[in-house]
Amino acid sequence: MRYFLEIAYDGTRFHGWQLQPNALAVQQVLDDCLSKILRQPVSSTGSGRTDTGVHASQQFVHFDVAQPLEEEQVVFRLNRILPNDIAALNLYLVPDQAHARFDAVSRTYHYHISLVKNPFKRYYAWYHSRELDVAKMNEAAAILLKYEDFTTFSKVKGDTKHYRCTMLEAGWQQQGEELVFTIRANRFLRGMVRLVVGTLVDVGKGKLTVPQFEQIVASQDRSQASGAAPSEGLYLARVEYPEQLLPQV
Repeated sequence: MRYFLEIAYDGTRFHGWQLQPNALAVQQVLDDCLSKILRQPVSSTGSGRTDTGVHASQQFVHFDVAQPLEEEQVVFRLNRILPNDIAALNLYLVPDQAHARFDAVSRTYHYHISLVKNPFKRYYAWYHSRELDVAKMNEAAAILLKYEDFTTFSKVKGDTKHYRCTMLEAGWQQQGEELVFTIRANRFLRGMVRLVVGTLVDVGKGKLTVPQFEQIVASQDRSQASGAAPSEGLYLARVEYPEQLLPQV
């Protein structure tokens, strides 16, 4: 039987989501805890990878077990043994062929920039002391909706077969002492959001004009993009599936 598990995590001490040798990953901790409470080996598959230091306020994984589970009881027991920086939120029985990664129709990321120095947000937002032109950053962000090929914002020598993404939303909002960037698409390239944010911030600082930003996007040349924004400000915020597969939460 296949289940979707909804989780959230603080990525500060983890080397990303994906299981890897010689480094602590969220997937490793989750699989170990699931295997312990279910008393059988469990191997989860995530909706996507998050890099070292990146957080998730909503992530979905799927896993298979031999017998039906009591969803609320599993969530309760799992939270008792998970470390404090990972939380199990909900568990859903899904069709046997449902896939946490391939069946997702969109993903939303948030990026937080702190406009004041706050020691309590040092792992959760990028502190930026210079004033940023948010209107110009939004003008540039809107350009992303015109394009499908995001080779410019792809990691060098990645294993991606193609660089096309359907961009659904991209924009900045000021929320108190923070700027929050929301970006939503059907898929993202590895490291893409941080490269987009880093380049948009250069527009906000006046280092790039809006037309120059569009030229960079259209160039399909990774070397034209600015440096990646720090990982601590990035959150995987929402993963959406077809309504018939999973009620939207």
